[in-house]
Amino acid sequence: MFVIWEPVLTTDLGAPSTRTLARVSDLRASQYWDKEHLVSQALGEKDSSSVVWDYVAVYAPGKQWSQAPPEPAYSNVPVIHGIDGTREAIQKLLRERAK
Repeated sequence: MFVIWEPVLTTDLGAPSTRTLARVSDLRASQYWDKEHLVSQALGEKDSSSVVWDYVAVYAPGKQWSQAPPEPAYSNVPVIHGIDGTREAIQKLLRERAK
């Protein structure tokens, strides 16, 4: 899992603190600070009104990002509303992979 932190709110003055990073405690997660919104831009950001944030996407195993990200197997905004769907999408991909 990749967690991308980026400055969006006026209070986002710098990279996330240790306390903020601790919100994601799973050791399999890698967290990154994207000051320049590079991931958001790859996902469709054109200007400050189209910043992609608080977004979750699940990609099938083996999907490669090239010029643009591949179509996700699941996505939702905001993250809090997509927790159940994210879990279901991951479980479905795991079942398909086990076949």
